[in-house]
Amino acid sequence: MGILNGNASVSEFILLGISSSQEIQVLFFVIFFLVYVAIIVGNLLIVISVIFNNHLHSPMYFLLANLSFFDLCLSSAATPKVISDFLRKRKTISLGGCMLQMFFMHFFGGGEMSLLIAMAIDRYIAICKPLHYRTIMSRRMLVAFLVLSWAIGLIHSTSQMVYTIGLPFCGPNVVDSIFCDLPLIIKLACTETYILEVLVIAESGLLSLVCFILLLISYIIMLVTIWQHFSSASSKAVSTLSAHITVVTLFFGPAIFIYAFPFNSYSVDKFLSVFYSIITPLLNPIIYTLRNQEMKMAIKRLSSQSIASWMAT
Repeated sequence: MGILNGNASVSEFILLGISSSQEIQVLFFVIFFLVYVAIIVGNLLIVISVIFNNHLHSPMYFLLANLSFFDLCLSSAATPKVISDFLRKRKTISLGGCMLQMFFMHFFGGGEMSLLIAMAIDRYIAICKPLHYRTIMSRRMLVAFLVLSWAIGLIHSTSQMVYTIGLPFCGPNVVDSIFCDLPLIIKLACTETYILEVLVIAESGLLSLVCFILLLISYIIMLVTIWQHFSSASSKAVSTLSAHITVVTLFFGPAIFIYAFPFNSYSVDKFLSVFYSIITPLLNPIIYTLRNQEMKMAIKRLSSQSIASWMAT
C-alpha cells in the first residue's frame, strides 16, 4: 500500500525511483555503482595528491582538495541508498532516514557553494592583486574560508530542516524520486507550508542564483584582466578559469532550476537532482585534472609510487 489517508502518521516514504522495469533497474545499478566508485577514486586521488605532493601545497590546491572532500560527502549522503534500492522491488526510507538524508545533502551542498565562492576569491586575488597574493591568502585566511564553509553549510541546512522535521505527515507517502528531496517532501505535509516554501525558495533558489551571477561577474572581470595585462601567461590562466566556470555552472545550474521554482511540477527535476548530487561530484575531479598539468603530474607520480610500493611487497 503506497498511499496513506486520514490521520494516520507516516513512518516511512516510498520512493518511485527511475523505472519500474527490473532489467532497467539492474542496468542503473551497474551504472550508478561504477559512477560512485569513480567519484570515490577520483576525489580521493585529488585529496591524497594535494596532501602528499609539496608542489601542490598552495592555496588553490588546498581549496581544491577540500572541494573534492565536499564532493565525496555530498555524493555519499544519498548515493549508497540509491544504489541498493535498484535491487529492491519496494523502495522505502524511514521518516528519520529521510530527514537525515536531506540534512546532509543541504549541509554539504551549502558548504560546497561557499567553497566555490572562496575559490573564486582566491583566483581573483591571484590575477588582480598578484603582488599581495601570498599576504592575503595566508594559512589563517584559508582556515577561515574552510571554517566559514562548514558553518554556512550547517546554518543553511539547519535553518530549513528545523521547520521540516516538525511537519505532520499523514499521507500520501509516495515520493517521485530516487531519494528524499526537500520540495517533494514538503509537498506531502498535512498542513499549510507556504512560509516554509518561501524559505526554501529564498535560501536555496534565490541564494544560488545570486551567488551564481556574482561568481560569473567575478570570472568575467578576471578574464578581462588577463586579456589586458597578462597576455604571456593567459593560456594557463584562462584554462584554469574555464575549469572553475564549468564546475560553477554544473553545480549551480541544476540547483537553481530545482530550488528557484521548487513547487512547480517538472518531471525533469528528478534527473537534475541526480545530476546535482551524483554526476557533478564525478565531473569535478575530471574537469580539474584534465585542465591542470600540475595535478595530472602529481596523480601520475602518486600512482607510480603506489604501484612500485605494491610490487616491492
